[in-house]
Amino acid sequence: MPEKNKKIDPKEMPFLDHLEELRRRILISLGVTMAFMIAFMPLSGFFLDILTLPNNRLKEPAQLIYLKPAGIMMVRMEIGLVAGLIAALPVIFYQLWKFISPGLTPKERKMVMPAIMITTLCFLIGSAFCYFIIIPTILPFLYSMSTETIRPQINISEYIGFLLRMILVSGLIFELPVLSYFLSRVGILKPEFMKKYRRYAIVVIFVFAAIVTPPDPVSQSLMAVPLTVLYEISIWISVIAVKKRQQAEAETDNA
Repeated sequence: MPEKNKKIDPKEMPFLDHLEELRRRILISLGVTMAFMIAFMPLSGFFLDILTLPNNRLKEPAQLIYLKPAGIMMVRMEIGLVAGLIAALPVIFYQLWKFISPGLTPKERKMVMPAIMITTLCFLIGSAFCYFIIIPTILPFLYSMSTETIRPQINISEYIGFLLRMILVSGLIFELPVLSYFLSRVGILKPEFMKKYRRYAIVVIFVFAAIVTPPDPVSQSLMAVPLTVLYEISIWISVIAVKKRQQAEAETDNA
């Protein structure tokens, strides 16, 4: 008779069970994000001061206003949500790694915590790069388009939304090396492919930078150059990941 309490190998889980597992991981991530959002709401004013600092430090800062009675409240909620999302990143990445861990070897599963730390650190570095380098360069250029009779007076929701989008996009971009390592480790991506299409990738990078930044060479370069460097780093990381995968496969065959 089959054992009633026999555990199911995660690798042999039916497709619907995989979807249920994914749903559970997503719900946990959302719950933690909402919890952090609620915890950070009392600090939304502090975060608002930090986000408006790049504007206020300029010689001729724009006047930040809100046009609706509930406008500033919605801005504070948006800031709280993004702050909660960033604070919950270790948990989100942990849930992601736990979801894909059945497809990893026991040795790779031991690397979960270092991988979470590296992934979170890459996101924070990208966000900090955007806040301290890209934003202070972009704002003066945008404001320079005004005239003596037309001065910048910006809705705070538009200003905060612009900054938060730039910060989140920059953080995600800096995850490129981590993504390269994972895809190469599981055999989906190969360094030869990245080297072969390097020129096309650089063109795509500059097009992407032109889309997400104002149309001036300085701002585009501030986004495109780090992206190009990250692409080159990702190639070397892919080489390392492929070698490790080949070594793991050789050890498995010899066992």
